[in-house]
This record gives sequence, structure tokens and C-alpha cells, in this order.
Amino acid sequence: MTDTLTLTVADLETDVLTGIYSEETGKPQPLRITIDVHMRPQDRYDPETSLDASKNYMDLKHAATEGLPPGVHFKLIEAVADHICETLFLQDARIDAVTVKIVKLAIGIGGEKIGITLHRDRP
Repeated sequence: MTDTLTLTVADLETDVLTGIYSEETGKPQPLRITIDVHMRPQDRYDPETSLDASKNYMDLKHAATEGLPPGVHFKLIEAVADHICETLFLQDARIDAVTVKIVKLAIGIGGEKIGITLHRDRP
């Protein structure tokens, strides 16, 4: 049997310096970010299994918030997703793949969800 483990932080809202249009540059844009991290699990998890047998969910949240370099303007949200992926790969060698979904909240009208999804396997 081959198991996989996916850790998820969903619908995290944060402001990021991003955008290519003049009205976007210089001010943070609200983004909704979902991160899925795929990693190799242990054979079994019993009630006493410690946190080091998995990954702390707060590391995922950190990669999409405080882990983004302050003051850096990302022209594309693809670059934001790229930075999140690379941060998580550097944090933990057990991570096999990362999927980052980003929705630009400021441009959606009537509940539209406009954004990107980047899936990256470990190189």
C-alpha cells in the first residue's frame, strides 16, 4: 500500500504587494490563499504520535504570510505562489509536492473567484 498525506490550510486571507497595473502598485492587494502540501506519511499514527511525525500547519500559514519578504512587490500572483512553494520545500525534505491556489479578492465581481493554481513537485 502506498499512502500519501496532504496537509491543508484553506482560504487564508492576507494582503500582499502584487499587481501590474498602476492602481495596484504600491499598495497591498487582498488575496485568498489555499495551500496543499503532499508528503510521505509514517506507517501508522497512534494517539501518542508526536508533531515531528508530520508537519506543523502553522508552517504553511507562515509561508503565505510572514514568510513573504516584506516590501517586495510581486508583479504576478504566480510569483507569490512560487515563493510559497520554494519556502515549503526548503523547510522540510519530506514534502513531495505543493499546490498553491490564489484568488485575487479585489477583482472579483458578484462572487467570481479569479486567480491561479500552481502545483509543483519537488525537483
